[in-house]
Amino acid sequence: MVIWIIFAALATGVTAALLHPLSKPHPVDAGGNVDVGWVYRDQLSEIESELAYGQIQPAEYELAKAEIARRLFRVADASAPRDFVASTGSMFWMKLAVAAVLSVGSISLYVVLGSPDLSSKPLQQRLDEPGQRLAILIRQTEEHLARAPSDGRGWDVIAPIYSRSGRIADALDAYHNVIRLLGPNATRLDGLAETLMTASNGIVTAEARGVLRQSQALDAANPRTLFYLALALEQEGKAAEAKTAFEALAKQSPPDAPWLAAVDEHIIKNGGRPEVSTNGNAPGNPTAEDVAAANALSSGDRQQMIRGMVDSLDTKLKEDPKNFEGWMRLIRSYAVLNDRDRAVDALKRGLAAFPADGGQGQQLLALAKELGLPTEVTQQ
Repeated sequence: MVIWIIFAALATGVTAALLHPLSKPHPVDAGGNVDVGWVYRDQLSEIESELAYGQIQPAEYELAKAEIARRLFRVADASAPRDFVASTGSMFWMKLAVAAVLSVGSISLYVVLGSPDLSSKPLQQRLDEPGQRLAILIRQTEEHLARAPSDGRGWDVIAPIYSRSGRIADALDAYHNVIRLLGPNATRLDGLAETLMTASNGIVTAEARGVLRQSQALDAANPRTLFYLALALEQEGKAAEAKTAFEALAKQSPPDAPWLAAVDEHIIKNGGRPEVSTNGNAPGNPTAEDVAAANALSSGDRQQMIRGMVDSLDTKLKEDPKNFEGWMRLIRSYAVLNDRDRAVDALKRGLAAFPADGGQGQQLLALAKELGLPTEVTQQ
């Protein structure tokens, strides 16, 4: 109820502001023109100045003064009270029209663009909606950091949140601040590298590689770091070196590691033979027969076979959408195949099965950012 009182007060204020210029009637002559008596009064002042400077003779001054006075009186006589009544009547209808248009127009605009049928919700229910608590956390952290910019823990908390929210510039500032204040570790450096890659549409830039090298120096076995460094080699066109790097990562990874399917795809893409994953929960993983068949094919035929395997995985996920690892692999597979539209479509369908407000949905969004896919998608 209070909000409607506020809206009514605002509407009244705006209406009054618009009607104020129309509230003072102006005299008009019989022809409907604004009073022009001031013209003749200016002429009187002018000829008085000319007389004072000797530019006209006194006799000429008297004749001109009489003529101007006659015209001034005629204008005054022509301005009758009925003209004020007519002007006031016109102003009344104009004010009424402005008020009506403002009221009807605003209501119509709200009906078209607003949500008049949306029921009101208590504060706690709105706070429980997905994303609300995250928005509040971000705002509280930002206010805290505005007061205490040297609090490294605050920057450490908000940096990955900025990155997942698509606020790349803010994420880069936050990562640089936390590394400056608390020092580097593999998690912070990898987060900074991923954010740099997102800013460059998935390309591992020279700056990102430098950050990854620092991370590798701190944790030589970090699979996240090793994957991105191998991806950098692939993007540089160094297929043999990339294949070797991906194979080394596959060998050190557990057989059920969630990133192993993506590693296998890059091994195949660079002409190698992947390790066969034993993770049977992820549909569509290549079998030993698939790998042997792929190695016997030409490059073009191998790409076609990979496409068939990805399509098969897509079909299985339509039948069983509650397979998180399957969605992760499908999104990455389409991205590797440079099929951006299908990758975005797979992301939408994956978020329908695992909403963005949950942990698995957040992983899907993080993967999309890593691959340079838009994360502002509508869940199907």
